[in-house]
Amino acid sequence: MELEQTKRLNLLSPSKILLLALIYALLWFGTLNYRHLIPSDEGRYAEMAREMLVTGDWVTPRYNGYKYFEKPPLQVWATALAFKAFGIGDWQARLWTALTGFLTIIAVGLTSAKLYGSRAGFLSAAVLASSPMWIISGHMNSLDMGLSAFLVAALCSLLLAQSSQSKSSTRHWMWLCWTFMALATLSKGLIGGAIPAMVLIAYSFTNWDWKIWKRLHIVSGMLLFLVITAPWFLLVAQRNPEFLEFFFIHEHLQRFTQNAHSRTGPVYYFIPLLVVGFLPWVMQLSGAFRKAWRTHCRDFSSSWLLACWSAVIFAFFSASHSKLPGYIIPIFPALAMLVGIKLDQLLGQSNSLGVSWKLQAIAFAILSAVGFGFLSEIGRQARPDEIMAYAQYTQWVVAALIALMIFSLLAAWQSKRNGLLSIASFAGGFFLCAIIAGTGHETLGRAVSGVDLAERVKVNLPEKVNFYSVNILDHTMPFYLGRTMIMVQSPDELEFGVHQEPGLWLATLAAFITRWKEDSTAYALMVPEQYIELQKQGLPMQEVGRDSRRVIVKHPDFANPTKP
Repeated sequence: MELEQTKRLNLLSPSKILLLALIYALLWFGTLNYRHLIPSDEGRYAEMAREMLVTGDWVTPRYNGYKYFEKPPLQVWATALAFKAFGIGDWQARLWTALTGFLTIIAVGLTSAKLYGSRAGFLSAAVLASSPMWIISGHMNSLDMGLSAFLVAALCSLLLAQSSQSKSSTRHWMWLCWTFMALATLSKGLIGGAIPAMVLIAYSFTNWDWKIWKRLHIVSGMLLFLVITAPWFLLVAQRNPEFLEFFFIHEHLQRFTQNAHSRTGPVYYFIPLLVVGFLPWVMQLSGAFRKAWRTHCRDFSSSWLLACWSAVIFAFFSASHSKLPGYIIPIFPALAMLVGIKLDQLLGQSNSLGVSWKLQAIAFAILSAVGFGFLSEIGRQARPDEIMAYAQYTQWVVAALIALMIFSLLAAWQSKRNGLLSIASFAGGFFLCAIIAGTGHETLGRAVSGVDLAERVKVNLPEKVNFYSVNILDHTMPFYLGRTMIMVQSPDELEFGVHQEPGLWLATLAAFITRWKEDSTAYALMVPEQYIELQKQGLPMQEVGRDSRRVIVKHPDFANPTKP
């Protein structure tokens, strides 16, 4: 009997875990370059990094040539360095989010293993590695993954610090925690310090554990925090006096309390995102939270701190007036650890799973098969010239569902004889489903990205030319064209920047028309409807290229130059 149990637990041997990690890494990083960047975050932060590298200004962030102070620059710095090391491209733009997302999975596994045992660590990592929202976020060039990674690194450091029996070990882990909070702050702002503070307050009240505050090393930790964060804030404020009011008042206070950013949503906005984003493991959540509740009111309850982390972040952003899907990404690693602990308990000593787990795996296999029947609805609302793209994406979705169905059936078959392998198979199916469906989005995203139009236009585009963006801020064209554009009339999210440097934009369409008639060496980007309107007004324009969403024109008196 003991020999059989040992064989079943051999899945946790270091060599097998390393092999699984290498295969996972190949799939995780190997798909980064398949898709082109899409609006808005992906194009925005890639272009900001490109401009930082080209201009050599690593202090004042700019987007499309205008000052852009909405977020601190850590990810832009990292991406600019990736561009410098590996060249400017799609996978380089996504490298930071992919790397931070992947390393967080490892951190969650190691932390959980240290606190709850090696099997719980493996299960926690498997849960996070198969959560659809974590997988998709790790392959999108957005700030939310980097922020989440450093917040979770701070959480893991805090858990290890408070669970340590050595004062010096506690101090060192807490200093690491403060370091990660500082990096989270440089990733997306004050939320990097505010979230851990809110979680600790909630934990202290609900667990009535106030001794923990004596073990945070607040004085030395704050000094370390300021040493890391203050230099950039002081330097950018010195060079740009307008920075402080915009960043701290507009981007933090007003974002949470007002509807200034038009990102409102109902209080239940994040519930469907949580369900879909954590889909394979939603059924385990109630049991995981009940288990965490039974451990609270101890001197230090790591499980209850994880529960508080998830609940506080979810409640905070649900109450906020500004809501976007990526805001709740930091809760998934904590949920993964809670579910990993629960699954470890379910496996027990027998390493087998009950009927409920088997039924869950079969249910997802059936849902995968049923999903085939709804694929005909994909593309019903598509533009006429994009119907083919939706048809191609259907093939990717079919492949994703087939992978999910096969691995779910495999998990059901393995549930009694090897529960650990069953969970790994179930997780593998969801990872493959998410990675295949996400990668296949290129069939839809290519048209949105505008890369094909940019490549056609760049062939004959001179190195130095005025390029106007008329009533549109296209988040990918500046990156793929490799140049900034002069905003006309509607600055969109660049409103702050254009008002800081009014000489760098044209405030009205009439001003653009006047400038265009005088500037015979000019190009312009606009939507097709704007092009038709200007044609009716008799504005001299020569179409250079178009796609379903954009038109690029040049002045008709412009010679036919060749790119130097």
